[in-house]
Amino acid sequence: MYLPKHFAVDDPALLAQLIAEYPLATIVGSLEKQLEVNHLPLMLSSDRSKLYGHIARTNPLAKIAASGNTAITAIFNGPQAYVTPAWYPSKKETGKVVPTWNYAVVHAQGNIKLIDDPQWLRNHVAQMTNIHEPTYQSDWKLDDAPEEYVEMMLKAIIGIEIDVQSLLGKFKLSQNRPAEDYDAVVAKLEQSPQEILQAMREYMR
Repeated sequence: MYLPKHFAVDDPALLAQLIAEYPLATIVGSLEKQLEVNHLPLMLSSDRSKLYGHIARTNPLAKIAASGNTAITAIFNGPQAYVTPAWYPSKKETGKVVPTWNYAVVHAQGNIKLIDDPQWLRNHVAQMTNIHEPTYQSDWKLDDAPEEYVEMMLKAIIGIEIDVQSLLGKFKLSQNRPAEDYDAVVAKLEQSPQEILQAMREYMR
């Protein structure tokens, strides 16, 4: 990833926060000399050393985990927003401004392995459900579904663990602009009713 120093973020707490807020990862690995790309939610362990998730047993990621090359990259995309140069006060001074795109991402690199343990898998799915249900003011629990149905669904999936070797953050949030331009972008975002732009404003602040 191209990463100018002024956009680099290495604070583990900030990187963990983005992963928690935007858990749907794009996972990239190599399988039979081709890139294998998948999208699935992951959870970061409290010590930030592991990522956990689950996949269908037929997912090609299972083949990567059983291969001689288990290296993968999990990409977490945070808020993003188009930034128009019309917002910059400096536009009036020189006119030498162009559009850009602000965004925040985290790349987690590591090695993937499978966890084929029914009890672990059940606990994992229940934990993931309990984390995300309150976001929608809901309290659905895994035990709400018929037991035979839950067992059938669990048999179709397998757990994954990614041993995190590095966490790399790129928060491109107008840090390279003059202070007055930066403040103007924040102010314009604050006026927008769009939720994703409000999320970008929070990250900029």
